[in-house]
Amino acid sequence: MPLEILGKMYEKANRERYAIGQFNFSNLEFLQSAVEAAEEMKSPVIVALSTGAIKYGGIKNLVALTRTMAEQVSVPVALHLDHGEKLDDIKRCVDAGFTSVMIDGSHHPLEENIALTRQAADYAHSHGGITVEAELGRLGGIEDDIKVDERDARLTDPAEAVRFVKESGCDALAVAVGTSHGAYKFKGENRIDFERIKSIKQLLGIPLVLHGASSVDAESVAQINQYGGKIEGAKGLDAESYTRAIQNGINKVNIDTDLRLKWTAVLRKLIAEKPGEFDPRKFLGPARDAVKEVIKQKMTLLGSAGKA
Repeated sequence: MPLEILGKMYEKANRERYAIGQFNFSNLEFLQSAVEAAEEMKSPVIVALSTGAIKYGGIKNLVALTRTMAEQVSVPVALHLDHGEKLDDIKRCVDAGFTSVMIDGSHHPLEENIALTRQAADYAHSHGGITVEAELGRLGGIEDDIKVDERDARLTDPAEAVRFVKESGCDALAVAVGTSHGAYKFKGENRIDFERIKSIKQLLGIPLVLHGASSVDAESVAQINQYGGKIEGAKGLDAESYTRAIQNGINKVNIDTDLRLKWTAVLRKLIAEKPGEFDPRKFLGPARDAVKEVIKQKMTLLGSAGKA
C-alpha cells in the first residue's frame, strides 16, 4: 500500500480504543522488522525517524526505503517525524513525503509552543492534510542526545491542554503523565497518572500519545551486561500500565529503547560466541528477527493486532 496519512489510522484506533505502536528506525533492519511484523500481525504500524536518524541515514534514502517496503504489504504504514523542534524540520519532512510529523515545542513557554505548533499545523495541513502531533508538558530522560533534567519535567495540565489544542490546531497530543525517555524511566514503582490521561481525553477527544513507553526488558538488559555491556538499574513500563493507559485514552505508543536493547543484546552475544565470523548478515539477520518478535508482542499488547 502507499504510505498512509496517520490521521486516517487514528480514526479507527480512537473509535475502538486501541493504540498503534510507533517504532523508531535508522537503518534497513529496524524498518524491515517493523513492516514485516505489521504484515504478519495484520496491524497498522507507524515507523518513525528522529532528526538524528535522518542525519545518520539521509532523508531521501530512508523515505525511499519506507515507501518501497510499504508498497509490498497489505497493511497501512505511516511515516512519522519524531521530535522535530524547528519549523524547518517539519517543512523538510512534509516535502519529502512523511505522512505525519511531530513538532516538539514543549521546551518553550506556552505561548511560543502554541505559535510554533500553529505554524507547523498550517504548513502540514495545507500540504495533503499531513497529521501533526505536538507535545505539552515535559518528559524526563534523553531525547536523542538532549538530556531533559527531572527538575524541568512537568506533567500536562488538562485545562491548559484544551487551550493548546484549540489554538495550535494540532491533530494529536503527546502528554506528560509520568514516563521518561531512555532506559531509566523509574527509580521505584511506576507512577503513571492514569486519571490525568482520562481527564485530558474526556476534554479533548483527540488521539493522545504516550512517549517514553518502552518496557525495558530485563532479559535483554541482563544479556547485554553478561556480554560486556554496562546497563544498570534500567526499568520501564509493565504490561498493566500499557493496558490502563490505552483504556484511559492513549492511541499511540512510542517504542524505541526496547528495540535498541534487544538488538544490542543479540549482537553482543553473537559476536562473543562467534569470534571467527565476519559476515555482517550472520549478525544483523538474527538481531533483526529478534527485534521483529519484540514488535509483534507490542502490537498484541497495544491491541492493534488484527485491526488492519
